[in-house]
Amino acid sequence: MTTLSSESPRTAPSGSTVLVDPDELNLFVTEMFVHRGLPRDRAAESARALCHGDLTGMDSHGVANLAGLYLPLLDEGRADPRAEPSIVTDLGAALLVDARRSLGLWSASWAMDLAVERAERHGVGMVSVRDATHLGCAGFHALRAAERGMIGVVSSNCGGQRIARPPGGAVAMLGTNPLAVSAPAGGHPPFLLDMSTTAAPTGRVRQAAREGRVLPEGLLCDDRGAPVTDPAAFDAGDAHLMWLGGHVGRFKGFGLGLVVEVLSALVSGSGRGPHEDALEGDGGPSGRDDDIGLLLLAIAPDALRQGAEADAEGLFGALLDCPPTDPDLPVRYPGWHEHHYARERAEHGVPLPAALYAVLVEQGERAGVRAPEVRGGAR
Repeated sequence: MTTLSSESPRTAPSGSTVLVDPDELNLFVTEMFVHRGLPRDRAAESARALCHGDLTGMDSHGVANLAGLYLPLLDEGRADPRAEPSIVTDLGAALLVDARRSLGLWSASWAMDLAVERAERHGVGMVSVRDATHLGCAGFHALRAAERGMIGVVSSNCGGQRIARPPGGAVAMLGTNPLAVSAPAGGHPPFLLDMSTTAAPTGRVRQAAREGRVLPEGLLCDDRGAPVTDPAAFDAGDAHLMWLGGHVGRFKGFGLGLVVEVLSALVSGSGRGPHEDALEGDGGPSGRDDDIGLLLLAIAPDALRQGAEADAEGLFGALLDCPPTDPDLPVRYPGWHEHHYARERAEHGVPLPAALYAVLVEQGERAGVRAPEVRGGAR
């Protein structure tokens, strides 16, 4: 990556969106992480994890978080760019790892690769991680198992950060607690479910606030449970995240959030949301997302029986063949759209809001790193 010359810094072209080359965007983010002290191989892997959001259409979890989340984690010392994760317990198929505050964008992938390696030997590999930092899109790490012909499961709590209230509760006790599951689908795009257990992640709410959009009902509510559609109300303290399932089905989303807490925190011994410290909250968000717990699981069905790959192709192929109620809206499964978004954006460019591109230019100038070229101007 060439450093900036003495020429004037780049500015975002007029228009709401610009297109940038995905490889250039990855290289830019890599150099920004190298500038913060990450070894180049880890910086490159972290960049891939972060840019996965932009490539697959999950823009709220992409480079929009570079300046707002990951660089501050490193600058404040909450993430250690050169930390070496250590294996605390090794039982063959199951391991406990202390991430030592290494950048979660990298260490979660490292842990999933370790789980896959053990699954190749034992049919299943489980890596439980404590003292982790934010991992980005959980689905990126789950996909690493699917790319090796395995089923991948990733769960992450939010450490000591509390954002969502239990149903009927007056204080926030849990985070958004994401869960992701991936699976090969034969000749079809891999299955990938990547979701928060709240009705929306905070990144999507804040993205809507930045873009001046109104949220649909069912994502936020006020203290009385009435729907809130202004996304800015969340950071103003006037709205709370709702659970998956809405008001009627909120115990399902809440229950899934607790499942993530159990798998991620109780197994690893990491920080947890439900804790006596949370009871001192004033009703709004409290705590920080430090000492995050992760669970990374790889399952190799071919180690147990023959024919799993063909069955997977048949399973997802049957779904794609399901007759739609609207011919213009064919049946698709989680991961299908993301796969095609990635192919399209790899070919034509990654769309970024012009305001975000300007932030990247500014951040790059401070670090002496050239921002990616705009491909084809604004649109």
